[in-house]
Amino acid sequence: MTLRSETPPPPGNLTVEPPPDSETPTSAQLKADIDSGRTADKTPHMDVGAAPLGTCEEAGGTPPTSQEVRLARQNERAPSEKAAAGYVHQRQSLVLPVYAGFIVLAAVGLGLALWLTR
Repeated sequence: MTLRSETPPPPGNLTVEPPPDSETPTSAQLKADIDSGRTADKTPHMDVGAAPLGTCEEAGGTPPTSQEVRLARQNERAPSEKAAAGYVHQRQSLVLPVYAGFIVLAAVGLGLALWLTR
């Protein structure tokens, strides 16, 4: 089997189904929300991590409570219309032209300053 360059190798090519809502959500459900694309900040695929979410808190002796995880899940979920439209990343239409204009303006200003100091 040959892989195209855009196709990640396993397990990165596996899709993740969104987890069901729960009265006592876990950090694994929050990670599944992120991996399934429900938070609209990445494309839906499994993301292999070195340490699962919540590992540092557990090691420090203060694991996240189910209320904290529930609040995090609510805050991280994307609006349904954005997720349904497949609009994963918000694009700012003016950011790139303003940035390019600033670079050009800085280059012209520097060139003019060097030309005037001759």
